[in-house]
Amino acid sequence: MTESAQAVREFKMPDVGEGLTEAEILKWYVQPGDTVTDGQVVCEVETAKAAVELPIPFDGTVRELRFTEGTTVDVGQVIISVATGGGGAPAPEPEAAPAEAPAAEAESAEPQGRQPVLVGYGVSESSTKRRARRPAEQAPAAQAPAPEAPAPAPAPAPAAPVANGTPVSGADRPLAKPPVRKLAKDLGVDLATVVPTGEGGVVTREDVHAAAAPQAPAEPAPAPQAAPAPQAAAPAPDARETRIPVKGVRKATAQAMVGSAFTAPHVTEFVTVDVTRTMKLVEKMKADKDLAGVRVNPLLMVARALLVAIRRNPDVNAAWDEANQEIVRKHYVNLGIAAATPRGLIVPNIKDAQAKTLPELASALGELVSTAREGRTSPADMQGGTVTITNVGVFGVDTGTPILNPGESAILAFGAVKWQPWVHKGKVKPRQVTTLALSFDHRLVDGELGSKVLADVAAVLEHPKRLLTWT
Repeated sequence: MTESAQAVREFKMPDVGEGLTEAEILKWYVQPGDTVTDGQVVCEVETAKAAVELPIPFDGTVRELRFTEGTTVDVGQVIISVATGGGGAPAPEPEAAPAEAPAAEAESAEPQGRQPVLVGYGVSESSTKRRARRPAEQAPAAQAPAPEAPAPAPAPAPAAPVANGTPVSGADRPLAKPPVRKLAKDLGVDLATVVPTGEGGVVTREDVHAAAAPQAPAEPAPAPQAAPAPQAAAPAPDARETRIPVKGVRKATAQAMVGSAFTAPHVTEFVTVDVTRTMKLVEKMKADKDLAGVRVNPLLMVARALLVAIRRNPDVNAAWDEANQEIVRKHYVNLGIAAATPRGLIVPNIKDAQAKTLPELASALGELVSTAREGRTSPADMQGGTVTITNVGVFGVDTGTPILNPGESAILAFGAVKWQPWVHKGKVKPRQVTTLALSFDHRLVDGELGSKVLADVAAVLEHPKRLLTWT
């Protein structure tokens, strides 16, 4: 079939994160001439919020990649064109539809809607059976006569798939999604030796981690993704400066912090508190068999103390609506946790944290932190926060004056816990002490309210038994 007899469909950069206007192409998984299948991941992009994999919503042969890796592309721009098979009647319809409508509209025509897929999760289960499996070196097959087209349907065709743009031969090629293959490569795991537990014999991330456990700890996996620094050109030995482009998460964070600092009138108050009892409680909880598997740490106790303070002072859990000149009080707490990641600072939040038990809060907190460090936080997880905690103590810092997360009225900084001489029961004794700092929006939180919230957090951490009497 000649190129003119084929319909060319164009796939545009979708809005993968609630109003984002651009995304950077991090990696292409296909090249011109490769065969793609509806639901196959073709590239990984980084938005201002997270790294996301994009599945293509139709079948065909890659004709052109419009942008190179490292390019920032506006939402709505065509990023890849695909020559679809078939001639005659089918050709005009696909050629017109993608040119006029964004990818989301093309997807809506499918019985099973497709969503952008987060790095590390792959294509959703509903589309697992239709995921990318390009036959090795079969570019000519795309142009073969119609009788040969059904050939890939029987078992022989998937025997030689292509993963991440690399042709593979042999019938024993293990099935795995692109992020899982990358994880296996990073951990030095041969996928052929991994026992798959996923549906249809697909190797999962857990399978790879299990195979790697005897050789190396699981934590090294995220290390190869610490990418911002390598993007800058290596400086010459005598270089006095290095310039690094500001984009992605760091760019969005910078813009948000400038907007917050110059829009909301910040006030910050501080309190130094004896947290010896809380630290002892943490150690007891870690040893409690009933809490086996629960990740207990000082940050969990600070989070719980803040939730108690918000319950006692609900007016602090609010937002300022500038357009309508209204204060919007929230009757739920989406608790944000500021997390430093290889891509920059992000603030995912725990939805409805006020309704969670201590074990549930611990589980949500642990998942939030680990997901952020691995770069798998979804855009939805960073939307709708109401109040935030930033743990500067993990860096050995006493405290700071945190800037409000945009749209929120308060942020609590938790400083380092250190042994200090402290007056306890009339005598100077070594005690574990920390400093808390609460920044708040003075348009809707006055000094009295801010002081009460900070004092309540400190009181709970000084005497954690109050968790039982105040909740």
